[in-house]
Amino acid sequence: MVQIKRICCIGAGYVGGPTCSIIAQMCPEITVTVVDVNEDRIKAWNSDSLPIFEPGLQEVVESCRGVNLFFSTDVDDAIKEADLVFISVNTPTKTFGIGKGRAADLKYIEACARRIADVSNGCKIVVEKSTVPVRAAESIRRIFNANTRSSLNFQVLSNPEFLAEGTAISDLKNPDRVLIGGDETPEGQRAIEALRSIYEHWVPKTKIITTNTWSSELSKLAANAFLAQRISSINSISALCEVTGADVEEVAHAIGTDKRIGSNFLKASVGFGGSCFQKDVLNLVYLCEALNLPEVARYWQQVIEINDYQRRRFSSRIIGCLFNTVTDKKIALLGFAFKKNTGDTRESSSIYISKYLMDEGARLHVYDPKVKKEQIIQDLSHPTISEDDPDRVSRLVTISTDPYEACENAHAIVICTEWDMFKELDYERICKAMLKPAFIFDGRRILDSLYDKLQNMGFQVETIGKRISQKIPFTVNNDIAKVDLQVPPTKKSKS
Repeated sequence: MVQIKRICCIGAGYVGGPTCSIIAQMCPEITVTVVDVNEDRIKAWNSDSLPIFEPGLQEVVESCRGVNLFFSTDVDDAIKEADLVFISVNTPTKTFGIGKGRAADLKYIEACARRIADVSNGCKIVVEKSTVPVRAAESIRRIFNANTRSSLNFQVLSNPEFLAEGTAISDLKNPDRVLIGGDETPEGQRAIEALRSIYEHWVPKTKIITTNTWSSELSKLAANAFLAQRISSINSISALCEVTGADVEEVAHAIGTDKRIGSNFLKASVGFGGSCFQKDVLNLVYLCEALNLPEVARYWQQVIEINDYQRRRFSSRIIGCLFNTVTDKKIALLGFAFKKNTGDTRESSSIYISKYLMDEGARLHVYDPKVKKEQIIQDLSHPTISEDDPDRVSRLVTISTDPYEACENAHAIVICTEWDMFKELDYERICKAMLKPAFIFDGRRILDSLYDKLQNMGFQVETIGKRISQKIPFTVNNDIAKVDLQVPPTKKSKS
């Protein structure tokens, strides 16, 4: 069996950094080097302030860094010395050309493959760790074959990650499964065994699944599509609950007790976000269209449509409750990360809710305990969000460093991320400092147990998937909301 003594990981992001930190901790005899062309990111990995927030990550990194875990910008040297190379670079959705808005852009994967082929010698195992479309390994292999030399021998494996941000360290230490796909040739099987031997340092053999390469790649897309589908399914039911008087939390509990369904990912909210769900579902849609499976493509496209609908519906409800206008009204947006326990904002529902409210002229005061001001401004200044008017962010958006400051003199509070601290705020103090009537829009259902108390304080409470009887009745004209929900806003892309 091939003995792995040195590992190189290309890409020091949300996947490469935590994954290789755990490998270094669990395999002290293996030297692990994480490389990236982004100097600032590597400096952060070598500092006390890591570039990403993940519970438990700091402790893992500090236990190994400088011992058998290294972060470097010397990509070529790390590749040359490695027995195994992980490719953990970004695979964004294409913004122009064929497959725009759906297909994965593999330019970084291709660049990695060419660089590996150019500087390598001897035998190397190259492992796809990034989320890639089916048969991407074949593209990598073709690049290797076209650039091979007598001294070179490559084996390409697929080893998709199944991490959930916010629980990545526990997911890595106690995974549901580790999936490894490779060729069914003797050389391919030896490569699989070499990678398996690394994971066997801490993962039970029964949890390590081996398949062919194509099954491994498709399994990653299918897993994320199924999870996104569950969220869209319960969100579609939440809309029905709001007009019938049912409570989506009670419905979710009732159906989740069925062992055939289970309770995971049945939490209604303002919609899913993050780097994977939307990208992978759209990738699956494009794959089905390219393979002439239009019915299958339309089925999965609807998962995205419901997610977009949920965001627009929630935003329209805010506008409707605030007497059909939010122009020049201060609205406190609590939470900007796509979920709690992470600083990641990619595809966060907060971005889109902010966009719809800014479209109506609302003045947003945004607070998030982990997302940096620069990231929020960057996200809201993107052309598809700012409507090619970057000045409107400086006019309409204020980043607050304190939740009470964000809520002072606000017309409404909008909870977009389920941070635990939002359950423990002094809402009596907040209510006294707000304009009346004071509204709370709970987009994450984290204040369920407080709704009666909040109403007694004087709040008008609105939430997802439940009609709440208001102590102070008011009339909402839903005409605007109905119009807004018909067609999603036009999105522009820069090529």
